[in-house]
Amino acid sequence: MPSESQHLKITLEGKIEHVTYHNDENHYTIARLKVSKTGNRVTIVGYMPPMNRGTAISVTGEWTTHPKFGQQLKFSSFETLLPDSVEGIKKYLTSGMIKGIGPSMAKKIIAHFGEEALEVIEKEPGRLLEVDGIGKTKAAIIETAWQAHHAVRSLMQLLQEINISAVFCSKLYKLYGTNAVNIIKTDPYRIADDMPGSGFFIADAAAQKFGLAENDLLRVRACIFHLLSRESNDGHMFAYRQKLTESCASLFNIAHEQFEHALDTMQEDERIVIEADPESVNDAAVYLKPYHHAEKGIADRLKAMFSIPVIKPDIDTDEIADEILNRLAIKLSDEQLEILTQLIHHRVSIITGGPGTGKTTLLRSISAIFSALGKRVLLAAPTGRAARRLSDVTRRPAKTIHKLLGYNLEAGRFEKNPDNPLDADVVIIDEASMIDTNLMFHLISAIPVMSSLVMVGDISQLPSVGAGNVLSDLIGSDRIPVFYLKKIFRQAQESLIVTNAHKIKDGEFPEHCSTGDHEDLSEFYFIYQQSPEQVASTIVDLCRIHIPDKFNLDPYADIQVLTPMHKGVAGTINLNQMLQKALNNSTDAIGNTGNVFKVGDKVMHLRNNYQKEVFNGDIGIISDIDKKADIVTVDYDSRPVEYISDERDELTLAYAISVHKSQGSEYPAVVIPIITHHYTMLQRNLLYTAVTRGEKLVILVGTKKALAIALKNNNPCRRLSGLARKLQ
Repeated sequence: MPSESQHLKITLEGKIEHVTYHNDENHYTIARLKVSKTGNRVTIVGYMPPMNRGTAISVTGEWTTHPKFGQQLKFSSFETLLPDSVEGIKKYLTSGMIKGIGPSMAKKIIAHFGEEALEVIEKEPGRLLEVDGIGKTKAAIIETAWQAHHAVRSLMQLLQEINISAVFCSKLYKLYGTNAVNIIKTDPYRIADDMPGSGFFIADAAAQKFGLAENDLLRVRACIFHLLSRESNDGHMFAYRQKLTESCASLFNIAHEQFEHALDTMQEDERIVIEADPESVNDAAVYLKPYHHAEKGIADRLKAMFSIPVIKPDIDTDEIADEILNRLAIKLSDEQLEILTQLIHHRVSIITGGPGTGKTTLLRSISAIFSALGKRVLLAAPTGRAARRLSDVTRRPAKTIHKLLGYNLEAGRFEKNPDNPLDADVVIIDEASMIDTNLMFHLISAIPVMSSLVMVGDISQLPSVGAGNVLSDLIGSDRIPVFYLKKIFRQAQESLIVTNAHKIKDGEFPEHCSTGDHEDLSEFYFIYQQSPEQVASTIVDLCRIHIPDKFNLDPYADIQVLTPMHKGVAGTINLNQMLQKALNNSTDAIGNTGNVFKVGDKVMHLRNNYQKEVFNGDIGIISDIDKKADIVTVDYDSRPVEYISDERDELTLAYAISVHKSQGSEYPAVVIPIITHHYTMLQRNLLYTAVTRGEKLVILVGTKKALAIALKNNNPCRRLSGLARKLQ
């Protein structure tokens, strides 16, 4: 065997002797190859379609040494070597791999075409009609079977040819099936539309490989669309025209004239909308059409609601106070009572305030008083967890906004709209800071203009994951009455979590215990650790030993690690692997290295799935793994949900989750790494959001320097939006 030589490309030809592992989702493969020239057996690792024992291949890659399994060839490209001898072709065709060709038919094909048999099937399948016993139907079956069998192979080899990672093969094959190679070659930029994000780079690499000019109109339009999509993924509703011009030039080498021409055609085709920007006389805001439609739609609908006077209810402040006392056994504070008295006189209103200021009590009271006035009240929140919490505190039914609006999965639309509005006099929305522009548009469109809308949220928390900054824009427009809850109640003042959350919001260092060894246990700790490795190790020990022992909390149900980033030693990916190893010793597992699910694992669902009725951010426990059927069952609050192989990308380990994913949820205990390695994400509103997720216990692990950076950084990236301006 050749000696190890790092970064030296080597090509080996041989036959597959044994497939040790193959992932059907991404085609990651570990196999033993018998090298033709030497007869040596080597381990090869990389991405390739399913291979049968005895298949002849050529692989190109680098020698690496695995700490456990020793020397391996990590291949970056491969080629299937079809047999060229009559005997080899006979074995290949009689193996059963090609549907429609049995031993008898294989003999007839070989007898007629000899060594050209495979080339005829692949390149001239029409010639199969020359073989006795093969008609048009049989020839079509053989052609289809051959294409299906070799489609993944051809697709992978094409991706290698255009220098795109083979990990995208599975996604492309799911999108286009056996037509994938043809689409990449003839209509590559279709991929940019069908596979947002990474699809553009695949399309652009293919287009340029096959001779499309850099300044071709098709490419320039695709580049502009990609840049606008990227801006929306970062939360922006639009991009400035000048920035687009500069980005197209610097990133894609597109000349100014071609950029302007492409922009004009996209405007004519109504793919984009260009608005003059009053803040920049020499610039303009460029929107993707759906985002502009949503933003304008919100403003127009709210203006329509503002234009209709509210019929003032026949109830005064004292009667409101008595009604709440009788219905809820709650004595409202003067601040809460004043807000409630004013709020019922407005068509649209916003309530905002930090923890401990009485938002929950006010929510219950608003719902109760409107019901007392004979109003039909609907309650909703952006996520399933937030909706369940809203239902718990109000003791009334509450739904996710998607469920409230009746999302139709098959049609891809909401059933509730201006023509089929919600049957409600009052709609109350909690956790309103999480609502993005698109969802707000659909919500406001479905609320009758004669009804009232009450939004409750904490303006100091992170904005929505989706594009826009709706709650902040609505407040900034000065068109909607905003009620600020400022008084922290005495009981809340006794909570270090509440007082420290407000300190963090104001940019002040929180009060904390620096160790958990005090006899009188605290609610808030800061454990000093310098290196990311020490931080990660400390977090594992806290979750495995110290918090369960000292606070009698369950590592699965009660403790949640919240981290700003996915990558790095203290990111979600590494922490999940460490915590899984520390907390779950089950051997009942499925998946490959780095993506293993075990029975007993805490997992999170990553996107709304209306068929399963599981939504983005829902957390459950894996209760069963059926390896034979390749099914993982997750228990969500005693409701089992099954995931087949193709659906497992909707799951991720949830011992550690991002702060963004925690919005709308509360946990008995949260543990938060805070290190300078997370510099780009060290923002005051992110830390504030993380801390306010904890109900009984908050532990920060990291450095004072990182904490100081986060507290000082109160200028998170401004989201570009025109909603406030449109409302004004």
